[in-house]
Parts: sequence; C-alpha cells; structure tokens
Amino acid sequence: MFVEQSMSKNVIAIGPEAGILEAKDVMAEHNIRHLPVVDKDDKLLGVITDRDVRSAMPSIFVDSCNIEEEKERLSKLKVKDVMTKDVVTISPLYTLQDALLLMQKTRFGAFPVVDEDRKLKGIISIRDLMRAFINVLGLGEPGILVGILVENRLGQMKRIVDTITEEHVSFGSILVARYWDEGKRAVFPYLLTNNVSKVKKKLESSGFELLNPMEWYLDQLPRHKTD
Repeated sequence: MFVEQSMSKNVIAIGPEAGILEAKDVMAEHNIRHLPVVDKDDKLLGVITDRDVRSAMPSIFVDSCNIEEEKERLSKLKVKDVMTKDVVTISPLYTLQDALLLMQKTRFGAFPVVDEDRKLKGIISIRDLMRAFINVLGLGEPGILVGILVENRLGQMKRIVDTITEEHVSFGSILVARYWDEGKRAVFPYLLTNNVSKVKKKLESSGFELLNPMEWYLDQLPRHKTD
C-alpha cells in the first residue's frame, strides 16, 4: 500500500504571513500539533508546531511592566518567523513501510506529503499508519494469533497454509519474523476464528513447533551457540 491511499487529505494549513496567535488558535480548534505552512499555490514552505508557538510565548517570569511590550511583540510575530523550514517530507508514492521506517529513523510522528513540485497533498501520521496496518493485517476482525517455528527453507510457508486451510480456517494475515535461531524463522498467522485448538493439533501432528506469541518479540536477535 502507498502513502497516498492512507494519508489524511483534508489538511489544515496556514500561510506564512499569519500571526502565531492565529496559528495557536487554529491548532487548538482542530486539536492538532502540526500546521503545514504553504504559499498561495499550496507549495510547502515549512511547518509550525505547538512547541514553536510555546517557545515564542513570554516566560511566566516576565516582569509585569514588560507585559505590554510582550503583547506587542507577539502581535507582530508571524508564522514565518518561528516555523521550521527544513521539513522532512514524504512522497505520496512511498509505501507504508517507507513511512514507518522514516518515522523510526527521524523520531517524527507525522510527515507532510508533497509531490515533485513540493505541492502539499496531505499529511501522514502514526495514527494513519496504525489504521492502515490494522486494515491490511485484518486485525479489525476477531481472530487469534498463532506462533510457529519453522526451518528457513522453501516450501515451509505452503505447508503451513495447506495445513491450516484443511481445517477450513481463513487467514487475516501472516507475519514472518526476520530472525530466530540460526536457520529458522518465526511465522505468525492471524486466523479469523475464535477456536484454534484443532488447527494447533494439526500443525503439531504435521511436525511444526508452536510458539507462544506473548513470549516472543520481533526484535529478538539470532541465538548463537557458545563454544
């Protein structure tokens, strides 16, 4: 799936000449923390965040005699004066996996989506990604996750699929872990049923070793035997 299919398209944006108090009000009204800043042609110029606004606000320790000066300063302060100009963006043609990896690398929770002309097309956030992956993995339907340890060789996935479908059980999704013991992989089918006892017995009778998904985590590294 591509970013374009999962991004939020109705983006609230603001112009560079708007005051920061206006930006503050817009974010509060729409319960958002990031405002893309665009020109009259919807080209992205930067992003202003609630943190940017807070940083521009006067300190609680400002002397009372300077309050009026601070109010006047704030009234003249524009979005373009405090926005972040060097913005990390993403293309609508990137995959959801690309977006997820970029979020992990940058530690940002959202990215403006722009085309090749830097025109704003949408915004994709961690919430959008979660919703998309829930749909892709079939997690919106009731089911059970099963863990299976297999040898890392051709044909194993077909054996698993054949064994489970023989019990007339449908798949929501299948995840395959990158690492397990050397020469092995962990496979996690999400089955659209509330009763997997027969499926588990069938898998074990076919020679598969079952895992408890609750005792396993995706970042587990290969186990190396000590000399």
